[in-house]
Amino acid sequence: MTLYLRLAWRNMWRHTRRTLIIVLAMGLCLAMMMMYDGFLSGFNDAIYGNAIKVLGGNIQVHAAGYRANIDQMPLLPLANDQAVVKAALGQPQVLAASRRINTGGLLSNREGAFPVSISGLEPEQELNVNLVEQHVVAGRNLTAADADQVFIGKGLADAMNVTIGDRITMVGRGAHQQMRSRTMTVVGIFDLNMPDIEKQQVYISLSEAQSLYDLTGQSTEVVIALKQIGPEHAVMAALQPALAGDEIDSYETSFPELGTALNAKNGVMNVFSVIILLIAGIGILNLLLMAVIERTREIGLLGALGLRPGQISLLFILEGTMMGLAGIVVGIGLGLAFNGLLRLVGVDFTSLAGVTTYTALINGRLYPGWGLDKLPMRALTVAIIAALAAVIPAREAAHHEPAQALHFV
Repeated sequence: MTLYLRLAWRNMWRHTRRTLIIVLAMGLCLAMMMMYDGFLSGFNDAIYGNAIKVLGGNIQVHAAGYRANIDQMPLLPLANDQAVVKAALGQPQVLAASRRINTGGLLSNREGAFPVSISGLEPEQELNVNLVEQHVVAGRNLTAADADQVFIGKGLADAMNVTIGDRITMVGRGAHQQMRSRTMTVVGIFDLNMPDIEKQQVYISLSEAQSLYDLTGQSTEVVIALKQIGPEHAVMAALQPALAGDEIDSYETSFPELGTALNAKNGVMNVFSVIILLIAGIGILNLLLMAVIERTREIGLLGALGLRPGQISLLFILEGTMMGLAGIVVGIGLGLAFNGLLRLVGVDFTSLAGVTTYTALINGRLYPGWGLDKLPMRALTVAIIAALAAVIPAREAAHHEPAQALHFV
């Protein structure tokens, strides 16, 4: 095999310029995929990562039976929420874990009644991971000791025509499906530049929710925030022994529209990358077909010396594969250089913040990842396409009769 590798390497560089063009083409294709993967990673963290923080964390833990009645937002208390929080905080990928009580209800005043989701949370525990607490535009954040205080979005405040200190009536469904009503004071207003979400979600302290909904010392959900999107399933598997029958879900299940959007973007890029590589593979096919014609006499000589057709084919397949491997090395170098530069300077997305609802979650500059998550799959695709592109020329070379090939001019 060493002899075949040496011959393939020598033959690969017989036409240096053409080989360099093909290698550079394959390398640029791989570099483009790494750039896209890195950019998509940064984009996901900037937009979907922030969307997950708004909607309720990367992972959610509920009591058994929650999934079957999820449309009703049942108030099913967790058996041991503190143990779940402790187990979650023991995972290195976890940034924060906190308890919540979620239910549906209405806010009303003289302007009318507005359907909302009501979340009782631990404000101090979620301060670093909950975007609503980081975008206060009036008043202040909630505290754990707040009673009869509500934290609402600017979209809802505008619709209800209320400001800090105003009183509104909150009605929510309790643990036994009874409706509980209380007059609340607006203590803070947040602005995410996302009016639709701001109108749908309001927050109270966990202690207030426990009192209002007869869940003293209990919670119905543990929200787990990770340092980045991706390790959800690994963290869920690690937490499973501590759940004692509780149900655990990632954002892909709890917020399927986000998972669908991410998978769609990844699927489009996978198809696009294969198309690009196939185009570059045509270059290898063309180069090796030309080599078969130019080296017909040499092929005949190899056959006359005793090389079987399969061995001659192997030479050309190795030559194509080596071009692909050289392209991989070049592509990795270019991809790392480009992504490394962008990680230093970032990409300014401020002007695009208002284009769509989700781009409003981009704060200033976007910083891409290294694009290494899918690199093994990308590199393997390059090598396979390069090898496949060499199959037709290899078959052509193997079918030459030595006697005829030796007389080729």
